[in-house]
Amino acid sequence: MPKSDTHMTMRVVNHIRTLIESGGLQPGDRIPPEREFARKLHISRASLRTGIGYLAAMGVMDVRHGVGTFVADGPPELGKSSLSLLGALHGFQSWQMFEARRILESELAALAAERGREQHFASMSEEVAEMYATVDNPMEYLIHDVRFHRVIAQASGNPILAALMETITSALYDERRKTAERSRDLKESADLHREIYRAIRSRNASEARSIMERHLTMAQSAQDLEASGSTPPGNGRPPRKMRRSSDQV
Repeated sequence: MPKSDTHMTMRVVNHIRTLIESGGLQPGDRIPPEREFARKLHISRASLRTGIGYLAAMGVMDVRHGVGTFVADGPPELGKSSLSLLGALHGFQSWQMFEARRILESELAALAAERGREQHFASMSEEVAEMYATVDNPMEYLIHDVRFHRVIAQASGNPILAALMETITSALYDERRKTAERSRDLKESADLHREIYRAIRSRNASEARSIMERHLTMAQSAQDLEASGSTPPGNGRPPRKMRRSSDQV
């Protein structure tokens, strides 16, 4: 993303953060209409949409198509980056983060199949449709990718696991934005998300778990290819039998 676009995105993010911190926006509040809000910030509507998309992916905003954009109930604290800070202090390696995701998200998918409600299934279906619609726009695709996985976490019915997933997602999102333009074959990624959705929707927990793990494995393999075989210090990789993957969130 060009620096000017990044600047505009953060302008939106910082403005909304200020409103939330000052009490000007509360959980459940609807933000002003797009045209009005963009004019107030002196930015284009396209820049505003990018900023709102960023916040939606981070779980701060809730975009309801045809209704409006709202501050999510109980939004995470903007600027909270405990996992990122720990990573900086202790040198987390990417495979470690992805292994954590594999363990957590595979089980979340199984729980979602067992406990998910119709509202969760409808949201997953909508995000899958949006992924197919944005396969030629990696930045937009990433937003729907992240939101799809967030819905699965919510559908698990376990707020503790959902909070853990949110922490990991928040730590990864900024980094993934930097490499989104290099993403490969988003159509294949969308196909796997659709398979995950169908398994969850059909209440097949074991299949949902299996497909989620396959999805993460394939995505990690794609990232390894992009890294051109670079190896972290000290070999930096788990034993082959433990090697797992990430995904397009």
